[in-house]
Amino acid sequence: LWSGSKGIQDDPAGNYIYYGVREFGMSGIMNGVSLHGGFINYGATFLMFMEYARNAVRMSALMGIQNVFVYTHDSIGQGEDGPTHQPIEQIANLRMTPNMTVWRPCDATETAVAWKSAVERQNAPTSLIFSRQGLAAQARNAEQVSDIAKGGYVLQDCNGTADVILIATGSEVQLAVDSAAELTGQGKNVRVVSMPSTNEFDKQDSAYKESVLPSTVIKRVAIEAAHTDFWYKYVGFSGSVVGMQTFGESAPGGDLLKHFGFTVANVVETVNSL
Repeated sequence: LWSGSKGIQDDPAGNYIYYGVREFGMSGIMNGVSLHGGFINYGATFLMFMEYARNAVRMSALMGIQNVFVYTHDSIGQGEDGPTHQPIEQIANLRMTPNMTVWRPCDATETAVAWKSAVERQNAPTSLIFSRQGLAAQARNAEQVSDIAKGGYVLQDCNGTADVILIATGSEVQLAVDSAAELTGQGKNVRVVSMPSTNEFDKQDSAYKESVLPSTVIKRVAIEAAHTDFWYKYVGFSGSVVGMQTFGESAPGGDLLKHFGFTVANVVETVNSL
């Protein structure tokens, strides 16, 4: 239990329900509690098991009610449990659900902004997607912290006009930062964009989106340990995506990430192929 939480099986006045392996039941009950009013719900499970809860999650968006769906173990980084537990298309499905806002933060700062957004969003649900593996904290100035709420922002910029833009979310942001360092060493000007919420970024005005993803820079690579198709609206036909197009495998998470190309070497090769 989180500090201060009380299970209702021990205390009827408590605030924590043990659902067990009942993802659909959990999400449906969350809908009921939200419709009753008086509480802000959150419920958590592995991202893969959103599949069991899909109908109730979709109904939450359809009814326009506030729920905070917390999904963990969000990629092949899940590791040895294998492809039955490794999400591939689930993030894209949630992003494309009307009235749903999805956040996949890369560190504690983006997570805090995502939680704030979820608590303040009273007329629709939010999905917060987290990785199993530990993630490094990213350095930011005050303006960058403020821009997180816009869903996508320049995390690391270059001197002069960018030759290439790397776009990443969640656990792949550090990979983008490391790849940018390698590409900079090769003489390229690289901009790194963290995009924790594509839903929020898409709501921004054209001037802001142009400031983050200038149309003059057509060499773009998106990096996310999930299905690739969603990202082509950002990288275009001249860009590329380092992502997943197959199911995962059963192996340690680090081995899988390397096997499926989530490495500096592969990102650099992808950029240089554009």
